Amino acid sequence: MAVTDELVEANEKFAAGFDQGGLPMPPARKVAVLACMDARLHPSKFLGLEIGDAHVIRNAGGRASDDAIRSLIISQRLLGTKEVLVIHHTDCGMLTFSNDQLREKLKAETGNDASKIDFLPFPELDRSVRDDVKRIKESPFVDKDVAVTGLVYDVNTGRLRRID
Repeated sequence: MAVTDELVEANEKFAAGFDQGGLPMPPARKVAVLACMDARLHPSKFLGLEIGDAHVIRNAGGRASDDAIRSLIISQRLLGTKEVLVIHHTDCGMLTFSNDQLREKLKAETGNDASKIDFLPFPELDRSVRDDVKRIKESPFVDKDVAVTGLVYDVNTGRLRRID
């Protein structure tokens, strides 16, 4: 059985007992989480969130990319979130390459030029969190009253560490 088939089957079991279809669109806890897509991270579990509590935006590195900020603007301006958590993590793959390295790999493997793509890798974990918090806070479209907190999730312990 293909993984997709297994996942669709798991969804059938989930849907059979699903009773939360009436939840409102805005997140109940008025928080948005920007986190890495790494499969070892399960933000809802390690933050104690339930369905309907928060917006969870994920991408490679949990970076405050243009698209992530687009989602945060919609979350805040249209759906009422008042806090943002930026969560990066230890042992992140984004620490292991540079833009030039990935661009060269893509050129060699696909024959296509990726020179215009910024993959947003970073050489230092805490600095990347600070940079993303700053980028969100400096967006002219994010309300200055929205609290933006930077955190690092430790993949070995499951604990969060605040970044000031």
